[in-house]
Amino acid sequence: MTSYPWPVTFHAVAEPWPGPAWQARFTATWPGYRHWYLHGGAAARADLETCRRMLTAHMPELVPTWHRLVHLASGDQPGGGDLPARMLTLYNPPAYLAGCSQAVHLGDQPALVRNYDYAPQLLERVVYGSALTGRRVVGMSDCLWGLVDGMNDAGLAVSLAFGGRRTVGTGFGIPLVLRYVLETCETTAQARATLARLPVHMAYNVTVVDRAGDFCTAFLGPDREPAFVRRAYATNHQEHLDWPEQAYATNSVERQAVVAELLAQPISLDQLVARFLAPPLHSTTYEMGFGTLYTAVYRPADLTIEYHWPDSTWKHSIAGFADGRHDVVLGTHVPM
Repeated sequence: MTSYPWPVTFHAVAEPWPGPAWQARFTATWPGYRHWYLHGGAAARADLETCRRMLTAHMPELVPTWHRLVHLASGDQPGGGDLPARMLTLYNPPAYLAGCSQAVHLGDQPALVRNYDYAPQLLERVVYGSALTGRRVVGMSDCLWGLVDGMNDAGLAVSLAFGGRRTVGTGFGIPLVLRYVLETCETTAQARATLARLPVHMAYNVTVVDRAGDFCTAFLGPDREPAFVRRAYATNHQEHLDWPEQAYATNSVERQAVVAELLAQPISLDQLVARFLAPPLHSTTYEMGFGTLYTAVYRPADLTIEYHWPDSTWKHSIAGFADGRHDVVLGTHVPM
């Protein structure tokens, strides 16, 4: 069992078009991703032609970037063959779970606040600034080019939370879905239309807010029609407790009740962030894989981003995003 506190270094990587920085990250992380992707054996994953065809059919705007990534991942990098190309489409990947609480604050200016709860050893720890399709996007990287939360230069912000259902089906991993939304959409209405047509392989809750303050939460899954509710918060279940054991283990019901109560009363953004940095929203159950790794604040009006921990803050802007690093120690100084 890992002991805590645990020092962690986050990196900001500004690379508009994938190049040496992305290639170095692939080299460093591919052994772990390969092990994850081959869970259940290579035959459990879709073949390359199917992966290519599905990416082209559903996310054609991302295909040129995918070709670039496959080129960078081949060369002299480890894991040759078609395996990296298949994995990078994120089509029918293995199952994975994350915690998370997320909320839209509608004060003078809208903001998306979220806690990302996951296992520290599985987080890339990279805030990635890119312009893959010409649009500037900044967010927390996952699966090498997907995002678990982020914002684009139109002021559209999104974040994901596991949807609390065991079902695994046919579709894309949600980090690439979030990437696609931010690459191709400017408003919450456009994001809704995009999320409604994209197949996802697991149940996820996606919260969206745009510069105008329009927001929604999408309940997604491989075996259901997408549902869009005008709810400014989400944790780790959907309309019902389909997996009560998981919900109780991650305090999903309690966390949702706390966030709903906070948003039902006058509360400043600073006060909301402070509550996200304290129990029960902030979790230290890292040994279970559901500890809070960071609290993100996306501000669509001025295109700024903050990552918070109980004892530090790391600030960025889309206009001035640059390389950098930030050292934190997880599991310390959590307010009671």
